[in-house]
Amino acid sequence: MHGSPTPWLLLIPVLIIFSLDYYVFQGIQTITQSLKWRTLWNILYWVIAILPVVLIVSGFGSIGKPGGLSSFQQLVFNLFITLFVTKIFVLIFLLGEDVFRIFTGIFKKVSGTNLEGAPLMPERREMVSKVALMFAAIPFASFIYGITKGKYSYKIHRKELFFKDLPEAFNGFTITQISDVHAGSFDDKSAVHEGIKLIQELNSDVFVFTGDMVNNRAEEIEPFKDIFGSIKAKHGQFSILGNHDYGDYVAWESPEHKAENLNRLKQHHADMGYKLLLDEHIRIQKDNESIVLAGVENWGKGFGERGDLQKALYGTNDKDFKVLLSHDPTHWDEQVKVNQNPIHLTLSGHTHGMQMGVEIPGFKWSPVKFRYKNWAGLATHEDRHLYVNRGYGFIGFTGRVGIWPEITVLTLRKA
Repeated sequence: MHGSPTPWLLLIPVLIIFSLDYYVFQGIQTITQSLKWRTLWNILYWVIAILPVVLIVSGFGSIGKPGGLSSFQQLVFNLFITLFVTKIFVLIFLLGEDVFRIFTGIFKKVSGTNLEGAPLMPERREMVSKVALMFAAIPFASFIYGITKGKYSYKIHRKELFFKDLPEAFNGFTITQISDVHAGSFDDKSAVHEGIKLIQELNSDVFVFTGDMVNNRAEEIEPFKDIFGSIKAKHGQFSILGNHDYGDYVAWESPEHKAENLNRLKQHHADMGYKLLLDEHIRIQKDNESIVLAGVENWGKGFGERGDLQKALYGTNDKDFKVLLSHDPTHWDEQVKVNQNPIHLTLSGHTHGMQMGVEIPGFKWSPVKFRYKNWAGLATHEDRHLYVNRGYGFIGFTGRVGIWPEITVLTLRKA
């Protein structure tokens, strides 16, 4: 179980945040100096900068406790993230200007061209600060949209995958995948339902859910059981557990209460019509041919290595066409893609694409790439494929910017 981090560990990030604020403030001052209420605007800047940090630090002990962050604390956290990213954009412009100012000063010093009594470095230019704020308005507006609308802006990602040893009967077989529901974060049931309607309209052959149904507690999915339970597929609905489903990130009264919570969540999967695969597999039959669908408990570097791949594959052989559900994509890198019993396709989630980034045709980027080699979409290694779903829900930052919630549709093709 995770306790609350010591307040001393917050000192370094708080100092970094205030250093960023002070640096950005230098640019703001070049604009406010010409305003009538200059002092008032400067005070307002620091109130907006400091207040969210103070409120977050004062409420930090709520993390990991029953109920977690309140709605107000969550709002403050979202505001902090929005302003932090916005200031990063301002910083880039100011830093560029300062590099120019420094080199100008060095040139004047070395060449002796500086006029007597004149400052060595040119002053900050008001125009640069204004342009910086103009460009910073783009991420600011994007985050406001992501917090209010983007987190429910479901996108369908379609992919055709070709396999030489796919059984002929499964040529054209469709798999719909969602992952990382995090039901405890939802605040708009009707918006969630709109996404489920998209899944229903796909009418896929099989539906799979790849972990993190809740943030921490089984009760979080209960208001949405009817919605997620309405998903039906021709050959069934299957699911696995993710790292959040085990209740590791909250303090429980006893180990028995924690175990009871997990058992309750497993029952919710069954109630919704999902076959929960716990280090096991089933065979999907079609026209006297079959493929193997296996699922492991969560296995992830730094997030618990519970899953037993060999147990899940027991009774299968090299000739079986196999699809694996494994929540964390690091499992694919560490074990799956090098397993002697070949697994043709692995479906994962977990990363959320960090819920923020840039995706345009031919280019995708998110800060999460510094933690995960495979964080969204398709990866291939020697004819073995991994698909990482960007997640259906959200957690922590209750929004999505650029990395929208995903519904995946994979079509298996005979090569």
